[in-house]
Amino acid sequence: MIRYTLLRALQMIPTVLLVTVVVFVLIIIIPGDPVLSMLGYYSDDITATAVPHEVYDRMFRELRLDRPIPIQYLYWLGDALQGDFGKSVVFRVPVIDVVLSRIPATLYLGTASLLIAIAVSVPFGVWAAVKNDTWVDHMASGFVLFGVAVPGFWFGMIVILVFAIYLGWLPSIGYVPPQEDFVRFLKHLIMPATVLGLDVAANILRFQRTDFLDQLHQDYVRTARAKGLPGQLVIWKHVLKNSLIATVTVVGLNTARLLGGSTIIETLFSYPGLSRLLIEAIYARDFPVIQAVVLWMVVLVVIVNFFVDLIYAYLNPRIRYTTA
Repeated sequence: MIRYTLLRALQMIPTVLLVTVVVFVLIIIIPGDPVLSMLGYYSDDITATAVPHEVYDRMFRELRLDRPIPIQYLYWLGDALQGDFGKSVVFRVPVIDVVLSRIPATLYLGTASLLIAIAVSVPFGVWAAVKNDTWVDHMASGFVLFGVAVPGFWFGMIVILVFAIYLGWLPSIGYVPPQEDFVRFLKHLIMPATVLGLDVAANILRFQRTDFLDQLHQDYVRTARAKGLPGQLVIWKHVLKNSLIATVTVVGLNTARLLGGSTIIETLFSYPGLSRLLIEAIYARDFPVIQAVVLWMVVLVVIVNFFVDLIYAYLNPRIRYTTA
């Protein structure tokens, strides 16, 4: 297992380097003049003649745009490894400070949503598989259909309409850090986390039910029952573990998505997370912030995939023996 873990960790290095190249190149090909953006000119009608020639040239050199693109990338990568992504055009502070100020809100929302999704989908999926072709199974299928078919923004608006406007139980927008007021923090978190969590739960439940149902018909289950093992022990100790491979994949993909931020939900609830920051940066052409946020999101996907591989190896030891 140690050898397998080290091998997967080493494989992350070229992947992350490739990601940095893609992020750097994407910013280069985005329309707009980065110098004018850094100087606060966002309109497409503004040209370099709108600012003094010496000011434009000085900023051009400070951004190292006079260097060849490979040299620009090496400088940018070296600064990024030290946490230096430059200064935000909009906020006029270091980019790393802007990003770090938004990460806690996104982590709280993502973690809460993931916990809700797992708590709903895994037990419900197991129950639906055990009670196959009964009202429980039909109810699970209806939940999956609802979660897949209904857009998240529509469900979010219905939740706001009912619980914020009609009932007045919860605030519809905003965010309060937990260290300031934990009760208000929970009130602001409940609706967006529930909307996201139920959306993810529908996807997880579909895979959990299908895989669990397939495992119930395997020979080892019949053998375990023939030996006299209690039914609950067979289900929760043996069948559940073997049915989690596909579920872990879906959970892993959605973990990266949730911890990276959800653009629609954060915008709908005016939640100050990373996805909303990315949208604001794109509108303002705040290139340094765009680079930092996109890099965070993509690297997070790589890290989550690494841990998913380790969970695979734990659930199915044959994986680490065939790949290590």
